Amino acid sequence: MSRVQAVRAYFEALQPGDVARMGELYADQAFFRDPFNEVRGLAAVQRIFAHMFESVEAPRFVVRDAFEQGDQGFLTWDFHFVARGRPMLIHGSSHVRFAPDGKVQYHRDYWDAAEELWEKLPVLGSVLRLLKKRLRAH
Repeated sequence: MSRVQAVRAYFEALQPGDVARMGELYADQAFFRDPFNEVRGLAAVQRIFAHMFESVEAPRFVVRDAFEQGDQGFLTWDFHFVARGRPMLIHGSSHVRFAPDGKVQYHRDYWDAAEELWEKLPVLGSVLRLLKKRLRAH
């Protein structure tokens, strides 16, 4: 199994108990960034994913595509979860770089927090949708 396919398999099967074994795939000084977090170190990355399980119900990743070239990989995914009783879906992607030992040393998630989260909120969402409409080129 390629390195990026191992990352794919890990995240598609991720359960709360699997966070503890993240060190099998991630370097001790791994860097992680998403729209809300920027951390360095395996323990800090593990805290982010442990927090995910504490904050939302039924989180799961479905990886749509996974590519690897040289020491880098790119995955596109859908993140499904339930928040306040509502099913939610975030479309995103991850760029990963592998250390010489094959472990992930860099993981950057890209997704639009405004479109994927904030626009779905009742009051804030209507304001953001109006602003987006006004800024759109005609």
